Amino acid sequence: PVAATAFPAASPLAAAAASPSGPPPGRRGAGLPAVVAVGSSTGGPEALARLLQALPADLPVPVVVTQHMPPVFTRQLAVRLDRLGPLAVREAEDGDDLRPGRVLVAPGDRHLVLRRAGADVVVQLSQAAPVNFCRPAVDVMLRSCVDVHGAGVLAVVLTGMGSDGRDGCADVRRAGGAVLVQDAETSVVWGMPGAVASAGLADAVLPLDAVAGAVASACRRGAPALAGGAR
Repeated sequence: PVAATAFPAASPLAAAAASPSGPPPGRRGAGLPAVVAVGSSTGGPEALARLLQALPADLPVPVVVTQHMPPVFTRQLAVRLDRLGPLAVREAEDGDDLRPGRVLVAPGDRHLVLRRAGADVVVQLSQAAPVNFCRPAVDVMLRSCVDVHGAGVLAVVLTGMGSDGRDGCADVRRAGGAVLVQDAETSVVWGMPGAVASAGLADAVLPLDAVAGAVASACRRGAPALAGGAR
């Protein structure tokens, strides 16, 4: 699989990156992500810990996470990630609003779906049928993000078995959003990220420790900093 070293020219994120200075830190302008949506499975808890620890405390957008885990364990994961800092992390509840710098983790056995509530964007938890044999499913989360934010979605697919997230990433790319995936070398299982990359949907394929920098850059300037280059 070949990943681009920058967002496609047609991507709103690429357009935002055309300005060398970019928008001021902490200020989201047109073409920058409105939400970062992260999907993971096997090996995900450790990958999430490393990713979230490396993000800046003043990240100017909200983060939603779907990790394939049963109930109770997702709550424990959220508590652990919250303790690691610097971002506030909690298991999502119905009606939670999305806030910059806060991370909401899908609870086990519930799909995490975004919807508009007036001027706000909130979480709706769903017990709809499993997708890709998973509930929560990354595809469900990503599709709802696109429904709400269109091109303003930055999808991140980390280590995991299977192909959950591939179809959702296709929706993200069709809408004009961007997709980052973890590389094979640093993944416990290169199933989910590999499926996205093999389908030609990844804007960049990065080692785990480079993902946070790419996310932070995309949220501030509209293009990821590809530490060491895309693979």
